[in-house]
Amino acid sequence: MAGANSPNSSVSPPPPPPEQNQPSKHWGVTKSLSHVGPTNVDIQRNRELQKFLLDSGIYESAEESAKRELVLEKLKQIVKVWVKQLTRIKGYSDQMVEDANAAIFTFGSYRLGVHGPGSDIDTLCVGPSYINREEDFFYGLHCILNEIEEVTELQPIPDARVPVMKFKFDGIPIDLLYASVSLLVVPDDFDISNISVLYNIDETTACSLNGCRVADQILKLVPNVENFRTTLQCLKFWAKRRGIYSNVMGFLGGVNWAILVARLCQFYPQANPSMLVYRFFRVYTLWRWPNAVTLCEIEHNALGFTVWDPRINAWDGLHLMPIITPAYPCMNSSYNVSASTLRVMLEQFQFGKNICEDIELNKLKWSALFESYSFFESYKNFLQVEMIASDLDDLRSWKGWVESRLRQLILKIERDTGEILQCHPNPRDYADSSKQCAHSAFFMGLQRKQGEVVQEGQQFDIRKTVDEFRHQIKSYLYRKPGMEIYVSHVRRKQIPSYAYPEGYKRNRNTKPIDEVLQVDKMSTVSVLKRKKIDGPELERSPEKRASVGPKLQDSVLSERICARSSVVEKASMIQPCVFVDGVTKQVDPTILKNVRLASNGRDMKLIDRDKEPNATVAMVLKSGEGVGSEPVQTNVMRHVYKQLRTPCIF
Repeated sequence: MAGANSPNSSVSPPPPPPEQNQPSKHWGVTKSLSHVGPTNVDIQRNRELQKFLLDSGIYESAEESAKRELVLEKLKQIVKVWVKQLTRIKGYSDQMVEDANAAIFTFGSYRLGVHGPGSDIDTLCVGPSYINREEDFFYGLHCILNEIEEVTELQPIPDARVPVMKFKFDGIPIDLLYASVSLLVVPDDFDISNISVLYNIDETTACSLNGCRVADQILKLVPNVENFRTTLQCLKFWAKRRGIYSNVMGFLGGVNWAILVARLCQFYPQANPSMLVYRFFRVYTLWRWPNAVTLCEIEHNALGFTVWDPRINAWDGLHLMPIITPAYPCMNSSYNVSASTLRVMLEQFQFGKNICEDIELNKLKWSALFESYSFFESYKNFLQVEMIASDLDDLRSWKGWVESRLRQLILKIERDTGEILQCHPNPRDYADSSKQCAHSAFFMGLQRKQGEVVQEGQQFDIRKTVDEFRHQIKSYLYRKPGMEIYVSHVRRKQIPSYAYPEGYKRNRNTKPIDEVLQVDKMSTVSVLKRKKIDGPELERSPEKRASVGPKLQDSVLSERICARSSVVEKASMIQPCVFVDGVTKQVDPTILKNVRLASNGRDMKLIDRDKEPNATVAMVLKSGEGVGSEPVQTNVMRHVYKQLRTPCIF
């Protein structure tokens, strides 16, 4: 476990050791729930947990820890040179140039001591009042970093809620923020926890400073820092395995998990990590959301910054899972959570609770708790969001923009379906390496809300919702030629092979969530049909089945490009058409009208006429339905499309 908790003294002051935390009557805003310490069984179970975490590789090596410290020291020197250069350019005196300084602070997982191999380092550069963010940081420092050979994948994001510059320094991912404070000279021992740093700054700068201030405050508010760190590392690893670690997707991110675990440590100050893990699931499955999780009293200060308070701000009362930061100005760190993602997280909390109960009874080992979540086996319907760009650099910025807006798509779908249709976004992205352009894709599981009564054959038409989302995405200020987004509805069996990088392995013991919740199978989701429009078509696999449906609006079709074939196929859109055996045929609309009424949302069965030339007629005659009571053509068409899997909207 060497190097798991890297010292950070060269960049920011180290956290106080556990023994320096002075005992008090209680931790947090309420009394502790229990002061009982671990038994011999708990101690043994904790050893087993520690061994499992070590074998799982969540701790970085001593060499990587040393490399991180070296990178931070180099970054510290770079920003010092940058500030001195700008001070000279802006015409300040030689003495001011000599005294000019900038300080680097860390926050997030690195500051809390819970980072792992390959994780990024959240850093904050604090500069003097005359160095601004818009020009000096995002242009001046960006140019300097761009000339350094060790810096790669440099990506400025000035329009984010908290503006950030992302890059890799000698292979170490860095997220660099900037805050200009009301000082002419920033000392090396600058105390970022002091309330005076917030004087004469704007809301954006306060948000940039908040990360460091929150991390320091969390470490001061837990009774045992080492137990807190081990528990947090364990639960972050669990959340990633279960697919619920992503603040941007509407789940919980690093600071959210840190506050939840810190509050748990306040409830059980004497408990060891194995006890805390079990109690985490027990407490938060019973927690009555939207009651807020807070580590200390919410402070209201005369500085005038907005503080989370639903009694004053009506918008705060709409938050579903408020987890409040402990440093002024106190904010809800989990405002991204939606009704759909809250449902998913509560289901996973219940899963964790059930597994931990079996571990307590020695029925299961710790490995059972960290079993990977079978996302594609849990749903039957999905939204596929594909992004393409000319090269990997463009894709990186394009994907970051799309990912930051996926939460809006979830909220729009909930809004437009009366919260009946729920979305489960998969935080992981997938890439198709066979394409000639840079490609990435996200998937969202779709299902009806549990307990809702839906009429037979009810459909959810979210084409306008998706159209609105795509229009918003394409308004990206830095969009370049080649940046495109395509959203389509796919069934489980249509999930592309690149979504299974290790090969498709179905877990026979796993049932789809909609089956577990007994969803009415007659209720279907009519969203986007996967069709091509003008432009090269992707290579088709030989097993691809024929599809049926009339023209949808161009704005919601899944456009296909980056093809290997040079042939451009254009489907006839004059009348509703049928794709059978790869041939496009015009069909009498009156026939399709009958087909639509007969389909009723069931599976489609198509006939390969080359192999079975009389199979269609044979199927009609064998069924005996409608023979002699209607024209043969209408009868045949009705039966061919009787098992329509995804009903179109005609």
